[in-house]
Amino acid sequence: MDGMSWIDWMVLMGTLLFIVIYGSLKTARSKNIREYFLGDYSLKWWQIGISVMATQASAITFISTPGQAYEDGMRFVQFYFGLPLAMIFISAFIIPMYYKLKVYTAYEFLESRFSVGVRQLTALLFLTQRGLASGITIYAPSIILSSILGWDLNFTNIFIGVLVIIYTVTGGSKAVNITQRQQMAVMMGGMLVAMILLMIQISREMPLGDALQAAGAAGKFNLIEWKLDLNNRYTVWTGLIGGFFLSLSYFGTDQSQVGRYLGGKSLAEVRLGLLFNGIFKIPMQLMILFTGVLVFVFFHLHRPPIFFNQPEYHRVISNSSVMPVLDSLNQAYQQVFEKKQAAYRELARDAKNKKLRESYHLLAEQEKVIRQEVKNLVLKVNASATVKDGDYIFIHYVIHYLPIGLVGLLFAVIFSAAMSSTSSELNALASTTLVDFYKRSIKPDGSDANFVRMSKIITAGWGVVAIIFATIFSLFDNLIEAVNIIGSLFYGSILGVFLVGFFLKRVGSTPVLIAALIAQTTVLVLHVLSVYGFIDLAYLWYNLIGCMLVMAISALLQFTGKNKK
Repeated sequence: MDGMSWIDWMVLMGTLLFIVIYGSLKTARSKNIREYFLGDYSLKWWQIGISVMATQASAITFISTPGQAYEDGMRFVQFYFGLPLAMIFISAFIIPMYYKLKVYTAYEFLESRFSVGVRQLTALLFLTQRGLASGITIYAPSIILSSILGWDLNFTNIFIGVLVIIYTVTGGSKAVNITQRQQMAVMMGGMLVAMILLMIQISREMPLGDALQAAGAAGKFNLIEWKLDLNNRYTVWTGLIGGFFLSLSYFGTDQSQVGRYLGGKSLAEVRLGLLFNGIFKIPMQLMILFTGVLVFVFFHLHRPPIFFNQPEYHRVISNSSVMPVLDSLNQAYQQVFEKKQAAYRELARDAKNKKLRESYHLLAEQEKVIRQEVKNLVLKVNASATVKDGDYIFIHYVIHYLPIGLVGLLFAVIFSAAMSSTSSELNALASTTLVDFYKRSIKPDGSDANFVRMSKIITAGWGVVAIIFATIFSLFDNLIEAVNIIGSLFYGSILGVFLVGFFLKRVGSTPVLIAALIAQTTVLVLHVLSVYGFIDLAYLWYNLIGCMLVMAISALLQFTGKNKK
């Protein structure tokens, strides 16, 4: 199939409108900010678990992750190895403190422990990174969907942003939680259907077990990498250590996640909800990565495009000056694909044959060289073009090979995921701005009606900011990595401040404030050095470095300075 039928459009628009209208109608009346931001402490454990998972599962998860598995195998799953440990830690040590203080945001705790300055610095770091990330969660699906559907990019950004703003402003946290149940059902149902259909399509051409054996020989089932390499983003050690600190900061101190469980009915319900996420997140990610591997197998049985970003490729075709070169590359690509397809079928019959493996990998390298030459042509025609096409792989399969109706469902998955994560972010940005700045320093004696009204205005304001950010981003190597990099730049310092507050009871406000500023500056400098090739350091280590620097420097300043008592 090629393109979207009217049935697909009905499935897509019907799903999105139902979620927006249902969420708005069910939660339209919030009398105070406790109801608006915490849902009046009414959430059960399974609602918390689904909401936490849906917040983390952005559109980037469903666009980028299959493409990541297609190009790089399943080793990305190691990124989540530290998550279950972080859930246990947060349940044991962090949540009881939040519940004891009955806070609206995580940063209120820091004022009771340190000072308003520490509280607002940490809240400001959160607003900075989450404000940027909210732009990416809109931009990521927009740039791909706009090119596939033929929509203007800015219109797509506004379309997603406005849908989210409507029900998030209307119902606050309760609306976010209610709509995320429907969104999660659409997301997981759609991906499960795609995975099953891929297995059926592959089985028609060759035994599924043989096809997966060949994928393993091609290096796609690289689930575990034990080697300790600071420059390798995905190993057991970066996942267990860097991933642990990233998850600890994200789920324990990031208001977009903390806000999902502060409204739980009880401490036990919240703990169960977080443990639910810790147990099911890795299998969910494995399913999405496995779907990417199935797409990889599928495109050995069916010729993949020479360049997956088809709208950009069609601009090249329209340029007559490069057509002779492009025709020559297409002919070479076809010849290599036919040989690689034959080699893959041989590999499926005898995956352990070293000679067959070497032959296959040689052809795969030749294909990669041809595709790179096409990317160079794309840049020659349009110097500002996006040549990183990994995020278009799964979408290309969806729109060309799924039957009518399922195309609309899979696009609904992507839009739902974008709306789910963005709504949580807007709600968190609004609650932090209102509680930690407006209510704390600007109008502490305001009425409930005033606070609810300002909450809605601030939510809408952050929605506009997210849309603006979405229009100015450039495509990263991989969108799911982009979000994690932005988080890792700030999470370590934020987590360090919280851990000092939890465990270093004698450290005061001034040392931790200075330490946070030094640590944040250090992490940003390290990232710049890494980007420009002066050092080799995977971004997951920023979380550990930032956290340890805050704890070590604050302790050092406290016990060697004037305030050592």
